[in-house]
Amino acid sequence: MSELGALLRRAREERNLSLDDIQELTKIRKRYLEAIESGDYRVLPGTFYVRAFVKNYSEAVGLEPDEVLRLYQHEIPAAPIEQTVEPIPARKPRQVKSQTSERFGKIGFNLVMWLFLIVIVVVVWYFVINKNTDDPKTVDETNITENSAPPQETSTGSSPDVAPTPPPPTKAPTTVVFDRKAGSADQYLIGPAGGTHQLEIKVNGGRNWIEVREGSSSGNKLFYANAEDGAVQTYELTGVLYINVGRADLAEIKVDGVLVPDGDRANSKKLLLKPTEEDAAGDGTGDGMEGGAGTEAFGEGSNSITKGE
Repeated sequence: MSELGALLRRAREERNLSLDDIQELTKIRKRYLEAIESGDYRVLPGTFYVRAFVKNYSEAVGLEPDEVLRLYQHEIPAAPIEQTVEPIPARKPRQVKSQTSERFGKIGFNLVMWLFLIVIVVVVWYFVINKNTDDPKTVDETNITENSAPPQETSTGSSPDVAPTPPPPTKAPTTVVFDRKAGSADQYLIGPAGGTHQLEIKVNGGRNWIEVREGSSSGNKLFYANAEDGAVQTYELTGVLYINVGRADLAEIKVDGVLVPDGDRANSKKLLLKPTEEDAAGDGTGDGMEGGAGTEAFGEGSNSITKGE
């Protein structure tokens, strides 16, 4: 097995992905993936596909494809150099003007000029006729409407029979409080209780691996792929959501516009967002002290190649 194949296989196993999963993500046949891991590039359809397949494989397992190609370029066969042949410019046919075409061109030009003058005369005549014509029926209807309009009340006082409209209730601000470590994930309590919260995950700075599941890391998949730069994923936070990002520094996670601290480091980050329940709505103050300590615990060692685990 080559060094490149060992690196790709180790990254795949760390993410608990099988070759069938990589085949589903990259649309590359499984036997080609096995050949890349074993370093047997002769199985691939051509040297041109080697770099493309290695790049897609690297992105699927959270590695930086350009860095992988640069470090292991001695293992990857170079693509054949294509010889380019400059095309010989074709000669433009000479344009032969006949006397007949010139004559018809002059006639067409004269017709266009006359039509243009006729259109101008018709437009001027139409506007002059309409300007001098008054519609008395319209004038009378306008006067009747103006005269029959009821007078506007100028009093600023309110009628004693009309009750004042109460102001709309103000919505309590959203709170994001660190709760505890749940395995390898940081759990946050989202308040206030009883409300509907909007989760937004935005990729900013480059392609990034995003995984969103319901309940836990083994729950129902809501999103499971590499997201392009600038992509935005939104979800209604009605229950516990598990989030796994390949690189925390390339992801911006917000709940109702409130930023969720993810460490902002060049490594993966796992979070559990849990809406606060009704009976625990008043316990947010005590968890806030623990949240400060949890924020300082962010930031593991970064790797210039890997995007995620």
